[in-house]
Amino acid sequence: MLRVSGLAAGYGMLEVLKDVTAEVGDREVVTLLGPNGAGKTTLFRAVAGQIKPMRGRIDFGGHDLTRLSIWQIARLGIGYVPEGRQLFGTLTVADNLDLGSAHARPAARRYRRQQMDFAFALFPILGERQRQLAGTLSGGQQQMLAIARAIMARPQFLILDEPSLGLAPQVVRSIFQAVRAIHDEGVGVLLIEQNATALTISDRVYVMERGRIVLSKRAAEVNRAESVQRFYLGGATPPVTGDA
Repeated sequence: MLRVSGLAAGYGMLEVLKDVTAEVGDREVVTLLGPNGAGKTTLFRAVAGQIKPMRGRIDFGGHDLTRLSIWQIARLGIGYVPEGRQLFGTLTVADNLDLGSAHARPAARRYRRQQMDFAFALFPILGERQRQLAGTLSGGQQQMLAIARAIMARPQFLILDEPSLGLAPQVVRSIFQAVRAIHDEGVGVLLIEQNATALTISDRVYVMERGRIVLSKRAAEVNRAESVQRFYLGGATPPVTGDA
């Protein structure tokens, strides 16, 4: 569904991503793990069209995303949940959800009510607080709203940038369970995280360090306590390992 090939990207003359190659298959949940400064958010921004690659290619469903604008990429059916949520705090929960469907593909707009019902089924607290201002929600509730807003456009593919950041473990588990439920509806997912708990809902994992992919494995084959923690928290750099 999504393939990044030989991607180099950054800011000005600074090259953050260095020949990154990765892919997310149809209806997979793939997690990209790495510490702060590894380049994860830069990859998110490149796929979203917020920055243009220096080299390489990003393909989605046969389309070269490097040639498209932000809105054209979104119209292809890609949804985004950015780091920091970026909600409209002075608008209500319901208004934020409506904005999520405002620029959806025309075919997806017909499903606005259905998507809102799905969002409230995933996160019942949002249904209870539809009239509450988004800025007055708790951090966990705001993250739920950011995810719900993204699925209002009925995406075929969803990218989430560190949705667990700053949240209590119990809330993180709820967020990850919701992500898996979204996947079960036929949505491909790229989950960008520092929290290795994400492996519990993932099919495959990549580990990024200093702008490069240093590990690639099926999630079931990764020992979180040993392999991932040692590689991306301990600073060791393993050889790139392909899927078994």
